Amino acid sequence: MIKRILSVILLVVLLASLAGIAPARAAGELTVLSSSAEMDFPTTLTFEIAAESGAAITDIRLNYTVERMEHAYIVGEFFIHFTPSTSVEAEYVWDMRMTGGLPPGASLRYWWRVTDASGASLATSPASIVVKDDRYDWNSLTEGQVTLYWYEGNDAFAAELMETTQTGLEKLEADTGARLENAIRLYIYANYDDLRSSMIYPQEWTGGVAFTQYGAIAIGIEPNIFAVEWGKGAIVHELTHLVIHRLVFNPYTGLPTWLDEGLAMVTMGELSYGYVEALETARENDQLISVRSLASPFSSYADQSTLAYAQSYELVKYLIDTYGSDSMFALLNTFRQGSGYDAALLAVYGFDMDGLDAAWRATLE
Repeated sequence: MIKRILSVILLVVLLASLAGIAPARAAGELTVLSSSAEMDFPTTLTFEIAAESGAAITDIRLNYTVERMEHAYIVGEFFIHFTPSTSVEAEYVWDMRMTGGLPPGASLRYWWRVTDASGASLATSPASIVVKDDRYDWNSLTEGQVTLYWYEGNDAFAAELMETTQTGLEKLEADTGARLENAIRLYIYANYDDLRSSMIYPQEWTGGVAFTQYGAIAIGIEPNIFAVEWGKGAIVHELTHLVIHRLVFNPYTGLPTWLDEGLAMVTMGELSYGYVEALETARENDQLISVRSLASPFSSYADQSTLAYAQSYELVKYLIDTYGSDSMFALLNTFRQGSGYDAALLAVYGFDMDGLDAAWRATLE
C-alpha cells in the first residue's frame, strides 16, 4: 500500500514538472524567433523580424492590411532584402513620405511569410499596431460615438468643442437624414503648425482635415476665445464631410463639389458677411457661376472660391427648404448607388444641374 502511494506521488511530481516545460522545438525547424513594429509618427513604420532554420532562409515577405473603408479586401506585400542564412535578422522601414501617411488612431494588421532553401515555409499569426501621435500627452472625452482627443486647454475647452460636435450632428440629420453610423475620433491639435507636422506634405493653408476612410478628423485649434469660434465652425464643416462621404461611399462616383461643400456650409449655419457680399456682388454684376461649373473643384483664386462656397450654400439650402430633408436623403442614397450627377438629380427632383441652376436663379429674381 505504501509502495503504491509512493508511485502515485512520483507520477504526480513528474507530470507537474513536465507541465512547466515548453515543448521542445525540433532541431533545424524553421522558426520565427521575434517580430515587432514601431511607429515614428508620422513618417516611418519599422518592422523587424528574427528567424532561423536548419536550411538557409531565402525569402521573407511582410504582408499587411490597413483597417479602413474599402471596396475590396486589400493585402499589401513588401519583399525584404537580406543575406540568406540559417539565422537572419531583418527589417523593413515603411517610408510614409513615399506612400502617404496614416492618421492617428489608424490600425493595421501584419504578418510574415518565411521560406528556406529546403522549401519549408511558415506564416506568422497576424499582429496589430495602432498608429499613435505620441509626441503629445493626449486627454480624451467620449460622448455617443465621438471621442475627442486634445492636449492643450482645460476640460471646459474640450466640453465646448464636444457640444458643438453633437449639435452639428443633430442639425445634419435634421437637414439631410444622414446620421453617424460608426464611432469616430476627433483630434484637436493646439495650433496649425502642430497639425501640419502630423501630416505628410500638407498644404500650407491646412487648418483641418477629415480622414473619411479612417473615421477621423484632425483640426488645429488654439485654446483661446478667438480660435475656438473659428474651430467650432471647422469641426462642423469637416464632420459633415466625414458623415456624408461615409454615407455615399461607392466605387463609381463621388459628389459634385457644390453639394459636398454646400452641405458642410449649411450645417455650419448662416453665411457670414464676406460670403453674402460676394454673392450679392456677383448677382448684381451677372457673374454667378453655373451649377455645372460648380460640380468641379473650386477655383484657387480667393474671390472665386468665396463665391463658389456661397453659391453652394444657397443651392443646398434651396433644395432642403423647397423639397425637404427626405428628398435630400434620397439624393444622397442615389449617389451611394453610383449615379451620375444629372441622373441623380433627375431621379429625385425631376431636373438636372442646368434645371437646378435655372430654378435657383429664378428665386433671386
